Order: sequence, then C-alpha cells, then structure tokens
Amino acid sequence: QVQLVESGGGLVQAGGSLRLSCAASGRTFSSYAMGWFRQAPGKERVFVAAISRSGITTDYVTSVKGRFTISRDNAKNTVYLQMNSLKPEDTAVYYCAAHSGPYYYINSYEYDYWGQGTQVTVSS
Repeated sequence: QVQLVESGGGLVQAGGSLRLSCAASGRTFSSYAMGWFRQAPGKERVFVAAISRSGITTDYVTSVKGRFTISRDNAKNTVYLQMNSLKPEDTAVYYCAAHSGPYYYINSYEYDYWGQGTQVTVSS
C-alpha cells in the first residue's frame, strides 16, 4: 500500500510558475513509477507527465512539453511537477499516481494508487 499526498497548488497569473509535490509513504517509493494527471471541471482525468522508477525516463503530454518538468527524489520519497509559463487552460485538479512497474505509463487505468489532488488555478 502506498499513500500519496499532493501539495503546492494554488492561484497564479498566466505566465507564472508553480511546483507541485507528491509525498509518498508506505512501501518503497523507488519501486514505483510515478505520474501526474489533471482533471478540469466537467472533463475527464488526463495524463500530464510520467517518470520511471529510476527517474531516467520521462514523458509528457504535448501541450506541456517545454513548460513542465517532472522529477523525483527517491531519498525523500517525493515526486515533483515544476510548471512554468502557466496558461489558463492548465487550470485543473492535479493528481499524482503510483504504478508498480519499472517504466513510465500514460494511461490512468494502469496506476495502482492515487493522491487526493491539489487545485491549480491560472488566471488570465
């Protein structure tokens, strides 16, 4: 069992930055690939970024490439999402998720554990 707790969300103006954190407790954090997803009001939860167990391999949805960076610190049991040049369309609840496989994964149904989410609101 893995417990995930996101933090770092908030209200920011367009063009600004936020860094989301996801702290994991429970079983060995380094055994899990991690992902970030987001869900805007009235829309489905969608993939944002993912990182492998080692942190070597990452993947991003096209709309955030060059603006967002996913990283992890296995010593701190934490995964991060650095979000720069934020746009109003980035407004959503952001969730982190854990997958017991070694690679990176982009489908929400592949993930085993989820956090409760953190709200990100970008004003124009």
